Amino acid sequence: MNPHVLRHWNLNPARLPIPPLARVLDKRTTGATPPMHARALGEAAVRRTVRHVVSKKEPRFDPARTLGLLWRVDEKPSRTGLSVDAIVTAAIAIADSDGLDAVSMRRIADRLGVGAMSLYTHVPGREDLADLMIDAALGSLYSTIDEPVSSVTDWRDGIRFVAERNWILYQRHPWILDAQGARAPLGPHTNDKYEAELAVLDGVGLTDIEMDSVLTLVLTHVAGTARALARFDKVREESGMTDAQWWEATAPVLERVMDVDRYPLSSRVGTAASLSYGAASDPLHEYVFGVERILDGVAALIDRGHTGSEN
Repeated sequence: MNPHVLRHWNLNPARLPIPPLARVLDKRTTGATPPMHARALGEAAVRRTVRHVVSKKEPRFDPARTLGLLWRVDEKPSRTGLSVDAIVTAAIAIADSDGLDAVSMRRIADRLGVGAMSLYTHVPGREDLADLMIDAALGSLYSTIDEPVSSVTDWRDGIRFVAERNWILYQRHPWILDAQGARAPLGPHTNDKYEAELAVLDGVGLTDIEMDSVLTLVLTHVAGTARALARFDKVREESGMTDAQWWEATAPVLERVMDVDRYPLSSRVGTAASLSYGAASDPLHEYVFGVERILDGVAALIDRGHTGSEN
């Protein structure tokens, strides 16, 4: 791994907003008071209107439908050549270039040279699209399902390999950090990823639950530090100030308000850290440091298991 190269990747994460249509439907279907013109239509007419809009524009989220889309179950070829793969590829290209906020059915349709409504036949909603994008992006993580375990000689290097690949993934596709939900999209690439990454921990002395927990710990740490790096880059971009310029601007005030006698530890440690990082913190350092400490902890867990089995 060459951490110095990683510093120069440019991240532009963005958050996926709730589309106006979804906000309207949410208000109409959760008991909120409808606007005056809607009340004039009568409750029955409003219900018919909402059902029509939902069916034609943005269907309710259906996890079973999304799962079928992820695995391309019963996918039918289009006479125009439009497909789920084409839509997802265009969406990822837009997100990589301009962030997740820029991804819309209209923007995708313009890129593909088709009408926006034709996309909904293949990808019914934004939730479906987000899961499809994440799963597709994971397809580039490893060349084969055996790559993580076949590229290393021991489990520690295996975990480092997995951590680095996921770190690089977030630099290439920073929008994934904002698109991910609490439930992973259980598509083919997501399942390949899980199988490939568990393999580096198989047979080292961990139980199945411990294997899953260790992998989750590593991936959560990588995502957290990648998110911190994305925030740092966003702050630099929006403020127009480098870290050195920020320190130069704030140093005179800090010298006046920071009482070394009251904060002896934070003054000493904070000064040492800021001089080392050249900033308030260093997400890249935190990423590498954290992975190594996780490895130490896993080694202790394995040793404890071996000691227990001998007794």
